[in-house]
Amino acid sequence: MLVLVAPGQGAQTPGFLTPWLELPGLADRLGAWSEVAGIDLIAYGTTAGADEIRDTAVAQPLLVAAALASAEALGARPDVLAGHSVGEFAAAALAGVLTPEQALTLVRERAQAMAKAAAVTETGMTAVLGGAEDEVLAAIDKHGLTPANINGAGQIVAGGTLEQLAAFAEDAPARARLRPLSVAGAFHTRHMAPAVESLRAAAAAVTPADPRVTLLSNSDGQAVAGGAEFVERLVSQVSNPVRWGSCMETMAGLGVTRMIELLPGGTLTGLAKRALREVRTVALKTPDDLDAARELIK
Repeated sequence: MLVLVAPGQGAQTPGFLTPWLELPGLADRLGAWSEVAGIDLIAYGTTAGADEIRDTAVAQPLLVAAALASAEALGARPDVLAGHSVGEFAAAALAGVLTPEQALTLVRERAQAMAKAAAVTETGMTAVLGGAEDEVLAAIDKHGLTPANINGAGQIVAGGTLEQLAAFAEDAPARARLRPLSVAGAFHTRHMAPAVESLRAAAAAVTPADPRVTLLSNSDGQAVAGGAEFVERLVSQVSNPVRWGSCMETMAGLGVTRMIELLPGGTLTGLAKRALREVRTVALKTPDDLDAARELIK
C-alpha cells in the first residue's frame, strides 16, 4: 500500500526548484500556476534567498505548487494521501477534492491571511526533540505555549510569542533538545485565529468533490470521506494543532508499506523512519530521486 505525503512550511530551501525545471512541461505548468498563486513561483524556487522564501505569503503557495508538480512528474497512483499543514492542500488536490488551481487560490488567501496575523505579535515555533511526551506537554503548557505540531517519533513543536519561547528555552524539559524553526509565526495556534475567517470566506466560493482515494486529516489523523468536510477542516486547521503522529498511526493501521514524500522531501520521511520502521520510503528532492520512487511503486 502506497502513501504520498506533502511537506509543510519550513521544508523549502533556496534554489530547490532549479533542477526540476529541466523536466518537459514543468516550467510551463509553474508559470501558469504563478498567475493563480499571485507570485513568481519559478523565481522564488530558483533564485530567491532564504529570507525571501521564509515569508509565509511566498512559502505556502511555493510548497503546494512544488508538491503538485513533483507528483505530476512522478505519475503515481497512491492508495493514501496526506499532507502536513499547508501540504494538506496539495493532498486535497491530488485526491480530487480541489483542482490544483482551487488549491493554489485558497493557499494564496491562507498565506496572506496568516502572514497578516503573524505581523500582529512577534511569534515563532520551536521543535522539541526527545524527552517524555507528558513532561514536554506540561512544560509547553507551563509557559503558555501551544503544542502546534504533534509530529510523533518524539517530536512536538511549540508555538507562541518570542518571549514565551525564550522562557521555555531557559526551562527546557528534561532530556529534550530544542530547535527554533525558520518560520514567520506561531502557526496552528490561537495567534492565527484572525486568518480562519478570511480563509473560510474564500473557501465558500469553492464546491469540493469527495476524495477519490483515502485522504487523511491533520485534525485527528483519520480518513475523511466528504470533500466539504475536508475543506472545512483545512479552514479550521489554521488555528488548531497538526496531529501528524496520529496520521502516521492511521497509516500503520491501514497497512501502508511504502511512502513517497513529494518535493521538497525529507522531513516527513525522516519522521517515518523512526515511527514507521517497516515502511520503505523515498523523498523527492531532485529529479534524480524519481527513479528510486518509481522503483518503489512497482
